[in-house]
Amino acid sequence: MSQFYSSSMALLLILILILCLGYLGNSMAYGSPSETTMHTNNWAVLVCTSRYWFNYRHMANTLSLYRTVKRLGIPDERIILMLADDIACNPRNKYPAKVFNNENHKINLYGDNVEVDYRGYEVTVENFLRVLAGRHEVAVPRSKRLLSDEGSHILLYMTGHGGDEFLKFQDSEELQSHDLADAVKQMKEKHRFKELLIMVDTCQAATLFNQLHSPGVLAIGSSKKGENSYSHHLDPDVGVSVVDRFTYYTLAFFERLNMYDNTSLISLFSSYNPSLLMSTAYYRTDLYQHKLEEVPVTNFFGSVMETVHTDSAYKIVPRKDLNKAEPELHQLSHHNERTLITSDNPDRSSKPSSRDERGGLTSVWRSLHNKMEEIEDGDTFVNYGLVIILPFLGISMWLSR
Repeated sequence: MSQFYSSSMALLLILILILCLGYLGNSMAYGSPSETTMHTNNWAVLVCTSRYWFNYRHMANTLSLYRTVKRLGIPDERIILMLADDIACNPRNKYPAKVFNNENHKINLYGDNVEVDYRGYEVTVENFLRVLAGRHEVAVPRSKRLLSDEGSHILLYMTGHGGDEFLKFQDSEELQSHDLADAVKQMKEKHRFKELLIMVDTCQAATLFNQLHSPGVLAIGSSKKGENSYSHHLDPDVGVSVVDRFTYYTLAFFERLNMYDNTSLISLFSSYNPSLLMSTAYYRTDLYQHKLEEVPVTNFFGSVMETVHTDSAYKIVPRKDLNKAEPELHQLSHHNERTLITSDNPDRSSKPSSRDERGGLTSVWRSLHNKMEEIEDGDTFVNYGLVIILPFLGISMWLSR
C-alpha cells in the first residue's frame, strides 16, 4: 500500500509540473513581450473608404497624410495606401492627374511618387481586416502586406462617412466597431505591433473606439457621438470641398515640424479647437501606458533612426597602423556588439564578460520561447503532456501489484 501511495504522489507531482509548463507555454504564446521590446520601426496604414466625385475631400485627406508621413521619414515600403476611388482621373476633374487639398493649388498631392497599394474595388472591409491581421492569400505580394513586428509603431488613419460605431466602405458595406476591435486584438496576440495610434476623420468618429480593449492602443477621432465632422472649404474651380476640417488642422500642425522635432502628442491633441473644427476631437488614452507629454509625434508619424546599441566602445586602430592592415568590421550578433579587428592581429577582440554569459542564457531562453510558440495554445501543450504521462501511469500500476 505504501508503495502504491508513493507512486501516486510521484504521478501527482509530475501532473502538476506538466500543468505548470502548460500555463507557461500559454503565457509565452499569448503574453505581451512588446512591453520590453525596443521600438525599431514605424508603419502607416492610410485608408480612404469613399467613392464618387462629391467625396473628393476624403481622397485628399488620405493623400495629405500620405505626403506628411513620407516627408517625416516613413518610406513607401512601410506605408499601406488604400484609395477607394481614383479622383485624379475622374472626367469631372478640371485638373487631370492632379488632386489638391487647398484652393490655392500649390501642392499636387497626386504627384509622381504616389504608390497606391489597394485601389477601387480592392478597398473592402475584408481586405482591410486582412491587412491588419496579416491573413493574406498566398498570391498577395509583399508590397500589399503590413509586415510589422513586435517592435513596430503603427499609424492607422481612416476617413470617409461614418455613424454610431460604424464606418462605411464605398456605400456598400460597413466596418463595425467590434470588427476593428477584433482585428486589433488579433494583431496584439500575433505581436504585430508595440504601439498603435488610430486616427479617424468621420462623423461620430469616437464611437468606433468603443470596443477596443487591447493594451498599447491610442485612439483619436474628429467628433464625438452625435456630432458631425465637417469639410473645411470649397474650391470653386474643382466644384467640391477639398479637405475636412480635422485633417486640415492636423496638416497645419505638422507643416511646422520636421523629422527631428520632439513635439509631443499632447501638443497635437491640444491643438484641436472645437470652435474651428465645429466638433469635439476625442482621444482615448486608457489603453496606452505612456504619458502623452513624453511621446514625440514622430513616434507614429515619422521615421525611426537606425542605431546600433553596444555594451562597449569601439576599438579604434591607431592611425600609424592603418597602412599596415585594413580594419575589418565584424558583428557579434549574439551579443549585439561590434569590434574592429585588424587582419594581421585577430586576437584583439575583447574577452567575453559576465554580460556576454547572460547574453548566452538570453539566447537559450529565446530559442525555448520560439519552440513554445510553435504550439498554438496551452491546452494543446497539456494534452501532449498527458499523453506522455500515460506510460508512466501504466508502469506505476504494474509495480503496485
